[in-house]
Amino acid sequence: MITVRYFAAAAEAAGRDEERLEAPATAADLRADLAGRHGADLRRVLTRCSLLADGHRLDDGSAVPPGATVDVLPPFAGG
Repeated sequence: MITVRYFAAAAEAAGRDEERLEAPATAADLRADLAGRHGADLRRVLTRCSLLADGHRLDDGSAVPPGATVDVLPPFAGG
């Protein structure tokens, strides 16, 4: 299992702040699973989001470690 935490626009599009899922093989698989679960709004947001597993950026081919906490982070500005 992994914990997926959504922030900002991703949380709004997913309709939740967090959920637990079976660990997918890759970050690309996770993106596809999340888009399938939560529909077109999240699919659009995910195209601009970074995924971090326990603080480490995941590329689409990266493995998602079982037990990880994956943060879905839309781009943001500020300072």
